[in-house]
Amino acid sequence: MPKLALVVNEPPPYRIPIFNRVAASANIDLKVIFFCKHEPNRLWNLPEIKFNHEFLRERIYNVNGRYIHNNPDVIFALGRFDPDVVIGNGFNPTHLYAMLWTMLRRRAYVPMTDGTLQSEIGLSRIHRWLRSFAYARSPAFIAASQGGMELYKHYGVKKERCYQSCLCIDNNRYDSPSLQSQKKIWDFIFCGRLEPAKSPDFSLQVAARCAQRLGRRVSILMVGSGSMETSLHTQAHALRELIEVSFSGFAKQEELPRLYKSAKLFLFPTKADVWGVVANEACAAGLPVLISPYAGAAGELIIDGKNGFIRELDADAWADCAIRLLQNDRRREAFGQHSQLLVKPFDFEAAARGIIDATLSAYYAKTESQTDVRRPA
Repeated sequence: MPKLALVVNEPPPYRIPIFNRVAASANIDLKVIFFCKHEPNRLWNLPEIKFNHEFLRERIYNVNGRYIHNNPDVIFALGRFDPDVVIGNGFNPTHLYAMLWTMLRRRAYVPMTDGTLQSEIGLSRIHRWLRSFAYARSPAFIAASQGGMELYKHYGVKKERCYQSCLCIDNNRYDSPSLQSQKKIWDFIFCGRLEPAKSPDFSLQVAARCAQRLGRRVSILMVGSGSMETSLHTQAHALRELIEVSFSGFAKQEELPRLYKSAKLFLFPTKADVWGVVANEACAAGLPVLISPYAGAAGELIIDGKNGFIRELDADAWADCAIRLLQNDRRREAFGQHSQLLVKPFDFEAAARGIIDATLSAYYAKTESQTDVRRPA
């Protein structure tokens, strides 16, 4: 049984159930090494951790709004566990130390990315070189999306060496019988951090345009917290004749299904998201999704004209799409049903299977290269 070490920044709630399933596999001996308990901008409440894990001493630096981890002690953590395969989910210095450990010990290193060509378009020359260096020495690769597969292809990685471990949620929690009687109180819902990159102010603009064209006041539920709270309250007050806005603040995971179910449409006007798990949540709750093309879920989970609309950040264009659904209950419900169908394959079992398959592939590839002995067909 190969020993697998996952070296990751922090324990995100949507990955822990996946790691639990990998640990429960009869084929893998797993240990997860976290660089910290949580990054400073996260307010996550976590599900139960059922796998072997370790938290390194935190060494976090804020560089232009990005958190950089520099934990040399990952080398000692790997030495104690002595894995056959190491999976790293980024290119922080801590990941590079782990990669160096595998090179010195002649173990397999498997890159794992949530990124896409779009999300990495602005990388510097040194960052691109690091990826080329790592990818040239890796026997297997893990991507969260088809966009990630295209990213690997861009670096010359062959398709047969790539495995997918999708970003996902507990879909069943969003469609439980207890939620079926939930009334649609709000026309719109926005859920996410109230930060400029997420464009929560754009959501208010879209709602106002809809109100003007529908000739009635519309309503929107704003879920989340962040640096824009004060300015959003000011904007909402200025638009009070057109829109009713409710700010619910940060919501715990168990509160989210009811909140999504209370709305008719989900607005996701992000300026940059490698995927956007909030789109999974909205789909699982049976909502149509209006999404920008700057989210990885656009075109893969959200299909234009099927379960939502993909539009550039133009408030009039978004209002056009929203009104088409708000004025046609049958069409809106059909879009919501498509959302639930499309999100079903994005589940914890599929995501865990991608990690397990990549680990076994890397382990046997490395074993064969060292022993020159092939496995029986």
